[in-house]
Amino acid sequence: MASEKPILYSYFRSSCSWRVRIALALKGISYDLVPVNLLKDGGQQFSAEFKAVNPMQQVPALKIDGITLSQSLAIIHYLEDTHPNPRLLPQDPKKRAQVRMIADHIVSGIQPLQNLNVLKQIGEKKTEWAQNCIASGFQALEQILQHTAGHYCVGDEVSMADLCLVPQVSNAERFKVDMGLYPTITRINKALLELEAFRVSHPSRQPDTPAELRA
Repeated sequence: MASEKPILYSYFRSSCSWRVRIALALKGISYDLVPVNLLKDGGQQFSAEFKAVNPMQQVPALKIDGITLSQSLAIIHYLEDTHPNPRLLPQDPKKRAQVRMIADHIVSGIQPLQNLNVLKQIGEKKTEWAQNCIASGFQALEQILQHTAGHYCVGDEVSMADLCLVPQVSNAERFKVDMGLYPTITRINKALLELEAFRVSHPSRQPDTPAELRA
């Protein structure tokens, strides 16, 4: 039924899942979480049960209002349309376009190149590969943000771009990318991590977070 509590299929370390968790937290939407371990049993996302939820066999997936959505930005756009406050897309058309540009830069131009499936194919040089992909993207992103940023990615309001930035910085840190080269990205990331929605959605605070990685 449409009135049922949303169900989020998520993996604690998935940056795509984290984006959606931030959006749900910012908009005050309570939900039930179903963990999908991307490593256990050869990857629970490949189970027949989960394939019925998302044929792409990826997280996140969100059951909400009687439909099932996948792809993090599609989910966030739906939440924006149905729960417009606080808004994650600026009203000004130029700023709105900049937000979408930065979000796409990350979700299309950086994260897919260093995701789990790609790194499995790369093999023993996966860390070097991930570092190079993220560094290349961050060099461009740093330059873009120098023109768009205020307190956050675009001006002084949290936007969809910020929801994409923080998880990608976390990936960069995990792969030991030198963040000293990206002062604007680092400053914005630090400011965002002080906000409650970004903290409660953090990978170290999820139901499926391993004990040794818990905050």
